[in-house]
Order: sequence, then C-alpha cells, then structure tokens
Amino acid sequence: MIRTLAIVLGDQLNLDSALFDGLDPQQDAIWMAEVVEESTHVPSHPQRIVLFLSAMRHFAAQLRDQAWCVHYQTLDDKTYADFEQALSDFLHQVSVQQVQVVLPGEARVLHRLKAACEAHQIRLNVLADRHFMALPGEFKTWLAQRKKPTMEYWYRALRQRTGILMQSGKPVGGRWNYDADNREAFAKQGPPPLTPPLRFEPDALTQAVMTLVAQRFGEHAGDLNGFDWPVTREQALSALDDFVRHRLALFGRFQDAMWPNQAWLFHSLLSAALNVKLLNPREVIQAALEAYETGAAPLNAVEGFVRQILGWREYVRGLYWAYQGEWLQWNALAAQADLPRVYWHGDTDMACMREAVGQVLRYGYGHHIQRLMVTGLFALLWGVQPKQVHEWYLAMFVDAIAWVEMPNVIGMSQFADGGLMASKPYIASGQYIHKMSGYCAECRFNPKQAEGAQACPFTTLYWAFIDRHQAWLSTHPRLAMQVKHWLNMSAQKREAILRQAQDLRRNMA
Repeated sequence: MIRTLAIVLGDQLNLDSALFDGLDPQQDAIWMAEVVEESTHVPSHPQRIVLFLSAMRHFAAQLRDQAWCVHYQTLDDKTYADFEQALSDFLHQVSVQQVQVVLPGEARVLHRLKAACEAHQIRLNVLADRHFMALPGEFKTWLAQRKKPTMEYWYRALRQRTGILMQSGKPVGGRWNYDADNREAFAKQGPPPLTPPLRFEPDALTQAVMTLVAQRFGEHAGDLNGFDWPVTREQALSALDDFVRHRLALFGRFQDAMWPNQAWLFHSLLSAALNVKLLNPREVIQAALEAYETGAAPLNAVEGFVRQILGWREYVRGLYWAYQGEWLQWNALAAQADLPRVYWHGDTDMACMREAVGQVLRYGYGHHIQRLMVTGLFALLWGVQPKQVHEWYLAMFVDAIAWVEMPNVIGMSQFADGGLMASKPYIASGQYIHKMSGYCAECRFNPKQAEGAQACPFTTLYWAFIDRHQAWLSTHPRLAMQVKHWLNMSAQKREAILRQAQDLRRNMA
C-alpha cells in the first residue's frame, strides 16, 4: 500500500517543490514516466527530448540516493502513449490511497492525469507551484482589476512586493526599466570579444538517452549531435555562474543584437534550466543583483535581465492559465497560410532566416529577438495560421513548455490575441534586421527594396501585410502612417510589390 503517490513531471525537477512537503519515504512513493506523447504531440527537436529525459533520469537517481522509492517508467522498458495510459497501468498494479502532483506546465497533461485518477476513483491533489515568484492567485487578482494586462505594471507590482531593485519604495536608479539603454546593435566589426559559454559533455546516462532518441525519434527535425545543455542541478548552477561572470555585464546593451555565426552572444542560456526547475528564479535574480552590488555588472544589464525573469516570465505564465482554454482558438488577423517548408530545413537565400532557423536546427535555441523579429516576424508577415506557428516553436526549442511558449508566440509574436499582450503587431521590414544584425551584409537581398531581383522578402511581405490589413491599420495610432506611406506609392509600384509577394508564396510555400 502506497499512502501518497507523488508524480514528478519532466519540468518539475526541484527538491524544494511543494510535492515533497509531508511525504514520508516509508509510506509514500515517487512516480515518473517517459511517454511517447510528450515527444510527438508536436514532433520535438531531438535535443529537446534528450534534455527532458536526461534531466528526469538524473533527478530520479538523485531521489533514489536520498532513499526515496521511485517508480520510473522509461521508454526503453515499455511504450506508453500518454500519461493517462501510463498512470492507469501503474494504478492497476499497485494499491494507492491518493495521488498528488504540482500543477503541470500544460493543461493537456493535467487532463491526462485527472482522467487516469478518475477512472480508478483515486483522489488527485493538485498543488500550487511555488517555484514561481508570484503568489498563488496573485496574477488573477491583479488581472481582475485591469482592462488590459500590461506587463510593465505587473512587473512593477512584483518589484514593490518583493523589494527587488527597490530602495525606500522607489526603483533603484530612479527608473523602472532601462529599455532605452538596452537596444544597441553591434558596430560594423561585430560584437566585442566573447567568452564561449560552458559546455556540458554528455555523461553515460545522457549518452544512453541520446541513443534512445536517435532510435525512436530520429526522423524529427533537428541535430542531436553536439548536445551539451545542463541536465543536473550542479551543471545548471555552473551555467548560472558562467553567465554572471562572462556575459551579464554586456547583456543589457546588446540583448537585441544579432550577428552571423554567433548563436550565444551575451545571452544567459538559462531558460531551459529554469523551465525544468533545475534553477530557482530567486537564486538567478540574486546572482544578478550581487553582480550589480559588487560593480561586476551595470544597472541597465541587471534590470533588463531581472525584468525577463521577474516580469515577463511571470507575466506569460499568468496569462497562459488565465486564458488557457482560448489561446489556440484565437486568430485575430485571420491568418490561414501553412508554415513554409523553410522552417524545417533552413535552406534559403535569406541570410537572417538561414542563420536563425539553422541555429534552431543545430542547437534547439534562438534568443528572443531572433524568435520575435526573424522567425516570428516572417510567419506573421506570411500570414501563417497561428496554431502552426505555435507548434513549431513548441517542438523546436529546448526551453519550450506550453505555459511560456504559447502566450509568447500566439500573443506577442503573431498578434493572434488581437492586442491582449501587445498594443500593436510586431511588424517590420528588412530594414529592422539590417539595423540590429550583421546578417544583411552576407545576403543577396537588399532590405531597402520591396520589388525586383534583389528585393528583401521581409520588405516585400511587410508592404503586402500593410495592404492586406490596411482597413484596421489605418485607424491604429501607431501604424496608420504606414498605410499612408503605402497609399502614397504609385499604383504601379504597389502592384509590382504585390506581384513580388505572390511570386514569393509560389516559390516558398
């Protein structure tokens, strides 16, 4: 008889979880399972699968070392379609009084677990996830008091409650954010000297997982070779220290910049470790604050980094659960095109897309501007059905979990929520990419041109987007001028641009 069967999911690998409160190794047991659906409901990048499975297996070994009874179902042993099937089979074999789990990172998983427990008439306790900075119910209360959930005000509310970067009730430095100081591009010679991030060579356990993934999911897009993401708590802490020492100081200035053949630049590479909970956001923020206090990193860099964790990360989680039944139904721009094939192979003359997609295929990674203003922007201008864009991001990025990926892609990137998250769609021509990167210098297209042999596809599609949505854009306070620019072009030029856009669609679909 197991008194409490405690479920550990692949994105809940933290010993300080509420899951362990009150558990007794003599009476209770841990249950973990590898199931096919978690790798195939979207065809996940092989490195994403390895990250989750390896981190889970390492965590299970750690629990066993601490004398926990761990029932772990691997894909090597038996293939279960999903969590409902795996848990039901276990409950058939073992007598369990109750099951408990911390709120999963995706509603789909919670439904699976509930169905299994209901079929066996066993109580399922769903616990709050105290990994996050927001208190249970805090975002819901905050949201109910506002017509529009603006991230900046949520961020300020959390800073005021937690005291992070606050002094005598006011923001440190006198400003709430330093966005204006954090938008620099690199000079023509490229980024300053870079210290390569730490690599974590796969140990025997990870190598066994890599072999399994190659055998079971080898047809999935993405390169498995070169996997070196942190999969243990110790490795994640080393990655945090490496970022603070070598990249945080310049992270702020250059967080929006891009450069050819430079995948990492000054970014933290900590989101995957944070999202599977090998790192706690409090300790990550504290490490950044200590760097500021000791003079190792300037305020603009530290505030910009803290805002991503305390502000944006908490914000998108709140929005996911507030609207979790609606995200996949939203399509405010009536986008119906299929995702172009280039997203699965990266073979294109567009240098920025070749770099951004190729990087995702190689590493399962891209930083936030590559996601928003290259791969996301192209899908937005192309008019891709939002659910397809969401599925690509969820599948291809190692740090992707539904609660963080879905609002970012469907809301922020694709504007499918009609303005819930952003006041305007994030549209731009190729000129933005030229300004913020070195990609265009290596590209055969000219970001200034929207028609002709050298026309940049981003610029062509930008004007086609303006034309397609001019009725509502003309009433928008920040984008109406772009409609006027479009209408001020000669009819001949507008027709040429729209023909160019049609040719692109025929050739790239």
